[in-house]
Amino acid sequence: MPERPFITCHVLNTVTGKPGAGIDVKLKLVSPEHAMTAHWTAKTNDDGRVTAWTASADLNEVVKAAKAGLQEGQQLIWSLTFDTEAFYGKGNTFWPQVELRFAAEKGEGHYHVPLLLGPWSYTTYRGS
Repeated sequence: MPERPFITCHVLNTVTGKPGAGIDVKLKLVSPEHAMTAHWTAKTNDDGRVTAWTASADLNEVVKAAKAGLQEGQQLIWSLTFDTEAFYGKGNTFWPQVELRFAAEKGEGHYHVPLLLGPWSYTTYRGS
């Protein structure tokens, strides 16, 4: 069984109460400054989840290398970008893209980032 990615996410469509299936998502390590320029892409599955990433580099290997270079008190800053305009249709959402930036601690093994998405609002939280 493959190792679970360091970051997973889940989209729920708050208009229908159903999963946000088929949404393109991009993941990028923003900081520390010496971070690789690698990025990862995925499309949410029928359950609205991203459980695996198409990689320009192995996500878990990049995480290990980035964590090894962290100084005391530093964090990894990540960006998740969701292509919401393609999901709702052009002109049908106030948010053509939703970008979520969050900080990851060196000692953590996994982050799950849920997105509750509507055409005029969104909310997110640290999942488990």
